[in-house]
Amino acid sequence: MPLPRRLRRLAATLVATLAALLTVALLPVQAGAAEGRVSGGRLDWGIRQSFLTYVTGPIAKGSWALTGGAATVGGSTFRFHSATGAYDPATGALSAAFSGGVRFTGHQENGVDALDLSIGRLTFRAAAGGGAGLYADVSSKSKETGRVSSVSQAKLADLSLAGVDLRGAAGTLTLGNVPATLTDAGAKAFGNFYTAGTALDPVNLSVSLPAAQPTPAAPSPSAPAAAPTADRPSATPEQPTAAPASTPPSAAARAAPARTEFANGALDWGVRRTFRDYVTGAIAQGRWELAGGAADGGAFFRWTPAKGGYDPAAGTLTAAFSGSVRFTGVRSGDGYGLDLTLANPGVTVAGGRGRLVADVSGRTPDGGSQALTGVELAAFDPAGLTFEAGLLKAAELPLKLTEAGAKAFGTLYPAGTEMDPLSFAVALDPAAALPPLPDIGSAPPVAPGPAATTTASAAPVAASSSSGGVPAVAVAGGALVVALGATAAVLARRRRRATPADAA
Repeated sequence: MPLPRRLRRLAATLVATLAALLTVALLPVQAGAAEGRVSGGRLDWGIRQSFLTYVTGPIAKGSWALTGGAATVGGSTFRFHSATGAYDPATGALSAAFSGGVRFTGHQENGVDALDLSIGRLTFRAAAGGGAGLYADVSSKSKETGRVSSVSQAKLADLSLAGVDLRGAAGTLTLGNVPATLTDAGAKAFGNFYTAGTALDPVNLSVSLPAAQPTPAAPSPSAPAAAPTADRPSATPEQPTAAPASTPPSAAARAAPARTEFANGALDWGVRRTFRDYVTGAIAQGRWELAGGAADGGAFFRWTPAKGGYDPAAGTLTAAFSGSVRFTGVRSGDGYGLDLTLANPGVTVAGGRGRLVADVSGRTPDGGSQALTGVELAAFDPAGLTFEAGLLKAAELPLKLTEAGAKAFGTLYPAGTEMDPLSFAVALDPAAALPPLPDIGSAPPVAPGPAATTTASAAPVAASSSSGGVPAVAVAGGALVVALGATAAVLARRRRRATPADAA
């Protein structure tokens, strides 16, 4: 027999109430289990100090070179930057790939290096429930055949995370002094110079994780819940948002104008890698400080913004950048034997010659003191300047120290010394985008002990509560029992009232 309309409405209301209870109870669980993207951070690794000594020593007589924006820390540790990957806070599974690489060469015979090993795109991977490894793209030359082989994401090292729980982390996750041992694949990558199980230098890393997301509000009963924003397609560098067909390209994008004044730009320069290593190394035991908008790109410093003018017809350029980098070291009492500040650098091009200038102040290791404005530190050939996408750019131009530059560095280097290459870009089109700065994340991890540590929250996902709280799933189950029981009782009462006496 069909139920009366009023009874059907009552049953529908109870079902809707149950659905709302289940939605509210389960939303925190769903939000907590959502995976996040890793965006930014650094990995510091010395590989193995005896290997570096061997490469540059009297036997191999080799060297190493940095690629892809990799840097050095303290002279014997390599820093890889701009981490990207994924993290699951529910299980602690983490994958973070870092940019940059290093190439080792040595044992040169007849102009050919018998040792030729390249390591790049280092990736830290931690599996759910434990187990971690360090992977990399490896290109190496066999010492027996001389053939070069390349392997993508070979597992170089096993990492020990004993006692570390990566679950529930947010913000910055730091792992310091993580023990590493060579794998079989790693032994092959190093030309079997070392056997599997050999201890490698410990690994230090710091990655930026998404902030913990607040529990979303329950959807309104009168309207369907909107789809999560993260599930909607968005523009990416590989799939840019198309501009309206009627939008014409800017004048600067079509061709460099006759004369342009600009108000944006960036200058990237690492000064000199050996100088940075000297400052932070065992001798000077110093550091550097950034101010006025200068930024640390890992292998270089960035000064920005810029203002100036460019005249392609006359072949002249004047660009002044902002910010300062102060190097201190060789501490003596309350002062420093080295206290050198490079501020407000500028680039000029005229007469087919390029100059890098800067304000120089402070004390040099030779005891000199200076406060100079617009010192010509180094010279470069401006033939490498290019115009692209509204930017006048220079990419890694060779740079040589001048006489004035040698004096500014306290005769640490003679005139003519090759400094770190110079890169800069100025926006002739105000809408042009500057090259991105490598993302090295937050402050470097501190590793005082032999065990790995984490500065992020790592509470177990299913931690017990001393207040006797009941899990959300249990609450939802209880609501289901109560609602079903109430529905059954009401239906029974309604049915008894609506059924004739002789039908009992």
